[in-house]
Amino acid sequence: MPPLSLLDLAPICQGGNITAALDNSRNMAIAAEKYGYKRIWLAEHHGMQGVASSATALAISHIAAATNSIRVGSGGIMLPNHSPLIIAEQFGTLDALYPGRIDLGLGRAPGTDMATARALRRNMDASVEEYPQNIRELQLFLGPTQTEQKIIAVPGQNSNIPLWLLGSSLYSAQLAAQMGLPYSFASHFAPDQLLDAISLYRDGFKPSMQSDKSYVSAGLMAVVADSDEQANYLFSSVQQQFINLRRGANQPFQPPVDSMQGLWSEAERVMVNHTLQYALVGSPATVKDKLKRFVAATGVDEVIVSMPIYDIEARLHSLALLAQCENSV
Repeated sequence: MPPLSLLDLAPICQGGNITAALDNSRNMAIAAEKYGYKRIWLAEHHGMQGVASSATALAISHIAAATNSIRVGSGGIMLPNHSPLIIAEQFGTLDALYPGRIDLGLGRAPGTDMATARALRRNMDASVEEYPQNIRELQLFLGPTQTEQKIIAVPGQNSNIPLWLLGSSLYSAQLAAQMGLPYSFASHFAPDQLLDAISLYRDGFKPSMQSDKSYVSAGLMAVVADSDEQANYLFSSVQQQFINLRRGANQPFQPPVDSMQGLWSEAERVMVNHTLQYALVGSPATVKDKLKRFVAATGVDEVIVSMPIYDIEARLHSLALLAQCENSV
C-alpha cells in the first residue's frame, strides 16, 4: 500500500474565522504526523471566503513549527502569480527553519478569478506560457550558485528543495516527465484524465538531477466515519461547496445537511457526482475497499487526501480512521 499524505486548504467554516481555520490545520498536521502520514501540503487560493491558505508560505511555517518529522509543503504554489526569486527566498527560508522537511509543489493555474489574478500578477502577458522557463529559473535559484551568476537567492541557494509539478491535464504530466520531476494529479476535482496523465508521465519520464525515476501521487477527497450513513452526511458539505463554485457563490465552508434534495438541480447532482467520483466516502470497511481498488487501477506511488469535513473533531476522526484503513490494506 502506498503512503498516505494530506492536502489542506485551511477551510474557513460558516460561523468560524481565519484563526480557527489555521489552528485546525495545525491540529490536523499534528495528528497526521502521529498517525504516520508522509506529508501535508497547503494549497494557494485567493479571494475565497472558505479558504485561509492564500499566504501559503506563512501557513506552511505555522504547520511546520507545530510538527517534528512530517514533510510540509505546497500543493501548490501557483508559480505564474509570483516571481521565481520571491518563491526561492520564501522556501529557502522555510528550509532553513525546518531543514529537510519542505516540499515545493508548483501549479500554473491562477488559483482564483481573473480579476484577482490581475491584482496578484499586475502583468498578465505570457505568464502561463513562461511556466517552464520560470521553473528552470526557480531551480537555478534553489541549486548551487553558478559561475558568474548575477542574481542569488538568499536564503534559497544550495537548499535544493524538492520540486513537484501539480496538474489536472496532460500538459502538466508531459512537462513533469520532460523535466524529471515528481508529479501529482488533481483527481480529487478533475478525474477525467487521471489514467492518461499517469501513463503519459511514466512513459515519457527522463531522469534528472532531482529524480532518477518517476514518482506520481494522486489526490482524493476522503470522508471516513463510523458508518456509511454518517460519512455521507458529512460529505454533503463538500457537495454544497462544489455547487456554490459552479454558481459563482463565494461562501464559507457549509455545515452538513441531512439531504441534498432541493439544494441542487439534477444537472448539478450529476456534475458533482462525476467530479467527485474517486472520493473515499464511507465506513472504514467501505473506504478500505475503495482505496484498494483505486491504487490497483492507478498504481500510484502515493495517495494525497483532502478531508472536506465541517466539524474539526469529525475531521480528526476521519484522519485516524483512514490511517487504520491504510495499515490494514
